[in-house]
Amino acid sequence: MAMEAVSPELIAEARNDVCPPERSLLVASLLTMSGGFLDASTWLTLGGVFSSSQTGNVVFLGVYAMSGQWQQAAHHLLPIAAFLLGAWLAIRIRAPLLSLAGEIACLAAVMLLRHRIPDMVAIFGMSFGAALQSASFRQIERWNYLSITVTGNMLRAIDQSVATSDRDATRGCVVMLLLCLLFLSGAAIGSCVAKWFGGRGLLVPIGLSLCVLWLCRRRR
Repeated sequence: MAMEAVSPELIAEARNDVCPPERSLLVASLLTMSGGFLDASTWLTLGGVFSSSQTGNVVFLGVYAMSGQWQQAAHHLLPIAAFLLGAWLAIRIRAPLLSLAGEIACLAAVMLLRHRIPDMVAIFGMSFGAALQSASFRQIERWNYLSITVTGNMLRAIDQSVATSDRDATRGCVVMLLLCLLFLSGAAIGSCVAKWFGGRGLLVPIGLSLCVLWLCRRRR
């Protein structure tokens, strides 16, 4: 008996169905919004540093170092060191949900102790937590992505837009551009919340990460 042909739509649907929850579009969207929120929040409330986007910290580190402003340079060196440590730990343990719980704990501790600890400690905790999450969640469906920056996702969108041999290229391009917009939305919301509520605004990324944790555990 001849086998019936399976449509590409059914194949794509089946592929998405077996995709683990950690790689779902919803999870990536929530984490990317959180990444944009955290960068805007820390830049506004912690002396112009970024908790997640280390490219910005590297640029400011170079600028201040070359101008002899060593204290300001050190201010941007700390989150870089914290991020490297957090990323190393996350990759070492390879436990995405545990790493996400670690990020939630770091953000909650900074929020609760914000007025009792120096800015440097708060910066370290937030960058360390952001690294735990971003190093553990780096794939959406079949594509790699980053929840803490837009540059890499923009390049991946361009790659997908010209990948004529890939049936899912259009979807990949749309997904990457969507993540860029979500990062922008998170940054915009984060700037407003930081101005209105200060450190208490960390409830938003904590809530987003808790939603991701619940989604991933519910679907297992």
